Amino acid sequence: MARTTDFKEGKATVRAVYYTSKTLADGSHPFMVRITKDRKLKYIATGLSLHPKYWNEKKGEIRKSYPGDTKALWKKLKAQEAKFEAAAEALAEDDRVHDPEIVAVKANELRKKLRRVGILAYTEELAQSMSAAGQIGNAGVYRDLANQLAKFIASECGASEPPTGKGKEKDWLEWVKLYDIPFDRADVAFCNEWEMALRATGAAEITLSLRFRTLRAVLNKAIANGVAKASTYPFARNVAERHKFSVGKFDVTTSKRAITREDIRLLEDSLPDTDRMRLAKNVFLFSFYCGGINFVDLAQLRWRDLHGSENGLPQRLQYTRQKTGGKFSLRLLAPALSIVAAYEGLTRTTQDNYIFPVLKSNLHQTPTQIKNRLHKVLGQVNKDLKVLGESVGIITPITTYVARHSFATNLKQFGVATAVISEAMGHKSEAVTAVYLDSFASNTVDSAFEHLL
Repeated sequence: MARTTDFKEGKATVRAVYYTSKTLADGSHPFMVRITKDRKLKYIATGLSLHPKYWNEKKGEIRKSYPGDTKALWKKLKAQEAKFEAAAEALAEDDRVHDPEIVAVKANELRKKLRRVGILAYTEELAQSMSAAGQIGNAGVYRDLANQLAKFIASECGASEPPTGKGKEKDWLEWVKLYDIPFDRADVAFCNEWEMALRATGAAEITLSLRFRTLRAVLNKAIANGVAKASTYPFARNVAERHKFSVGKFDVTTSKRAITREDIRLLEDSLPDTDRMRLAKNVFLFSFYCGGINFVDLAQLRWRDLHGSENGLPQRLQYTRQKTGGKFSLRLLAPALSIVAAYEGLTRTTQDNYIFPVLKSNLHQTPTQIKNRLHKVLGQVNKDLKVLGESVGIITPITTYVARHSFATNLKQFGVATAVISEAMGHKSEAVTAVYLDSFASNTVDSAFEHLL
């Protein structure tokens, strides 16, 4: 229990020492870990020893004449020292009254905790907690990491492929119990080998980046929660750690594709002959005229998100971006208003109904149902957009992403400041644009949209 007084409990001192007070049968002296706290001492055997002829008492180091691997011996000693150091730090942070004996007990508890959890099982725990919190997308990313890691582990140890798919959850957990690996196996060599294995499958750079960024996040969480050691952390955190694995080495730049204002006109003049093709056209154009709103946000717009009225028509769209939580208020241009009007008789029975005919409130209620439906329809929309674009002579294959990029590119070509465009698109997480947030009045962004007409 933490103290309730203002006194702060000090931290025990931990050091690996050459213990000359004890001589072993072969004449060597053992190395011990010495824990010191409030003038109390405790010595713990490391299982390592050295003959005195190889010890330089004056310098406190192993002599060069030592026939074994000096670096390996020091590494083992430092590992033992770090184990008890971690326990001492944990007790001090908790502000618990303790002595050297309690430090030793705490180190043993931490060691058992580290052995108990494997990397696959821990990743699954994280995915489950995310699912429970409604973070279905993130949970899927973590489960995908676990599946890909399991395949690699299976190939390395000659095990059968891990069972996946619906109804295989129990089989998957049983497989994990048999073949899961401890966190310290995920070192630099492991990452390099997994990268080569992924590249052999033809994985794209952006896929590699996602895999290793997610693995890095798992390890960070594990270390923060005390289930993994920081000593084997494989990822470079600064220039001095260039020998470690760098996630930043992957080329994640995407080919920036935008279509011209003339291409937008061609799309506007097209006459799709099916409801599905009309939906694809309307999704693209609505995104273009509404700040590059992405499909996930667009599909979840409700009639209550439309505000203001002039001649019976709404004047503004107000919504919260799913990805960042950023709030947007956009003036609806005439082309966007015409799209809204086209769906009014079809989807508007109450203000809570969705504007676009993608989700149905009575069918898609849980986060998983919504995610799966959006994923399915987005694939259909992007497929239909490519067909639609080709039919009207647009050379660039168009997708919902192209609508977002076209919005930004067209404004830039008309001389609109990058900062205004960034704010309109909601780049709140980008350091280069964050300083501009909330620095422009709504009418400044609204007037920028005029260049789209």
